[in-house]
Amino acid sequence: MKKIKYLLAGIAIFLLILISNLYLQWCQNNLSVDLALKFAFSWHTTKFFLGSLVLLAVYGVFATVAGSLLFGSLFYSIAIGLLGFADYQKMAARQEPIYPDDLKMIGQLAVLKDMVGWPIFIFALSAIILALAALGYSIYRSRKLSRGGQIMRGVVFLVSLLFLLYASHFNSNDNLLRKAYNKTALWIPYSQKMNYYNVGFVGGFLYNLRVDAMTKPKDYSEEKVAEIVKKYQGEKGSEEKPNIIYVMSESFSDPAHLEGVQYTGEPLADYYAVANKTYSGKMLSQNYGGGTANIEFEALTSFSMEPLNAQMTTPYTLLVPKLKQLPSLVSLTKQNGYQATAIHPYDTSMYKRKDVYSILGFDRFLDQDTMKYRNKIENNPYISDESAYDEILSLLKDAKQPQFVHLVTMQTHMPYGDKYGNIPYHVATEGNTNAIANYLQDVAYSAKALQNFTEAVKKLPRRTLIVFWGDHLPGIYSDTIQKKNDGTNLHETQFLIFDSAGKLVKSGQHEAITSPFYFAPNLFSQAGLGTPPYYEMLLKLEKALPAFEKNMYFKQGSWQKNLTLTGAAKTTYEDYRMIQYDVLAGKQYSLKTNFFK
Repeated sequence: MKKIKYLLAGIAIFLLILISNLYLQWCQNNLSVDLALKFAFSWHTTKFFLGSLVLLAVYGVFATVAGSLLFGSLFYSIAIGLLGFADYQKMAARQEPIYPDDLKMIGQLAVLKDMVGWPIFIFALSAIILALAALGYSIYRSRKLSRGGQIMRGVVFLVSLLFLLYASHFNSNDNLLRKAYNKTALWIPYSQKMNYYNVGFVGGFLYNLRVDAMTKPKDYSEEKVAEIVKKYQGEKGSEEKPNIIYVMSESFSDPAHLEGVQYTGEPLADYYAVANKTYSGKMLSQNYGGGTANIEFEALTSFSMEPLNAQMTTPYTLLVPKLKQLPSLVSLTKQNGYQATAIHPYDTSMYKRKDVYSILGFDRFLDQDTMKYRNKIENNPYISDESAYDEILSLLKDAKQPQFVHLVTMQTHMPYGDKYGNIPYHVATEGNTNAIANYLQDVAYSAKALQNFTEAVKKLPRRTLIVFWGDHLPGIYSDTIQKKNDGTNLHETQFLIFDSAGKLVKSGQHEAITSPFYFAPNLFSQAGLGTPPYYEMLLKLEKALPAFEKNMYFKQGSWQKNLTLTGAAKTTYEDYRMIQYDVLAGKQYSLKTNFFK
């Protein structure tokens, strides 16, 4: 009888693991049963069962901690259920799967609530509380297990845990699990969506564990870095120290540029009233529907995400906290007597901003709890752009020294449904027209606030420079719209550089194409402030590659999927890549020089 019991338990566990893996594939593939089954039993059977082996080890840890196969199954099922649901939600909103680093958001309840809404949040929280209660009860019951049962429990726990620890080193060259995947896997570093699609959720998840920031250049050495540093010379400029304001506007973009999106009215009229009188155009965003912190990283450091390893999905959380020094616009302005302030009208824990801003060298960080101005518009749950600009103006008016202020706005953040009443924009587009209409009202309010802000800084006694850009498009467009705009259309947002004194060199250029890591070099060069050698290298690179990210390269007036450079342009790109490796993953030889000063 015992043998039959064990046999049935084994079959039940085997089925649970297979079903849970199929569930993860189902969520990953937009709830397609057909694709999930074909992945498991037709296209990628080997990888499916390798992933199942990993899930079995996860189950082994849960079951042995609980001291019960039944309660272990309950806890495992709830955990996998929530993981799959989160992956489906992220794929729908951002066309990106769940990464290991995303699990760190579990403790950020307020953030998660805002992302999914109250009903789903309450359901998920209730499920977690139920699972934890059941786990606690099961652990309490497990003290009654026989001596032999306790020994078996300990052995299975140890074996499962050691296997998972070994699996966590998936990207090591001699990892046997990785070698097993490599026999049939087609890894696609430039597209994590396709990566997960080709190797399965578990394989894709493992691929994003423990990885170096960049691949080491073959000729990397202190001598090579010194050679590059010597090659580029900074440009002297004016001794003037104007205020510098960075405004990264959440999801700010022009829907009129998208094929298949029709609506009445001109929500960005106030934006273009400013943009058409100064240097402006489109900025290449790495992601669609998300990736805010990555764009912020590029804009502040002038380091591109393109040379980083594909698994380095979020430098703010995976890389920056490990660095003792990181040159940036913050450090550059502070060297010149500026006070540096970061403002984010939301929670400080998102993307480890509190820690990251400290490493970058900001003097202070104002959030939703420490800002003076916190007004909201109608039913919008976030602090308005107008209030954020009022916060900046209060700092500028009272300051005796020049200010660098970096603002990351929240007013135009998702969700977009039912924020506003009496919306004047009528949307005639496939998909969620209510969300699009609310988004149009959002950017209209944002555009008006920006226009008022530019007028206000003209009255300040100190010259003020503003760099304004949208971090990414909102993830609100239907699959049909996304397919119609395949390519860079879903990655182009608006940007402008404004000078209260009207002295920008390229103030008449309104169709520029750029990347956020070029903002600071352009700002300093156009405003006549002089540039450090690092910025001179970037300005030289910009002439050959005005904008680029993985699989998206703007060269000679057109977009290309592959990077093809020759001659001096190739040398400059390789120099840039070498310096970036040196700072982010190497010995930081360049920081001992004046290259960033």
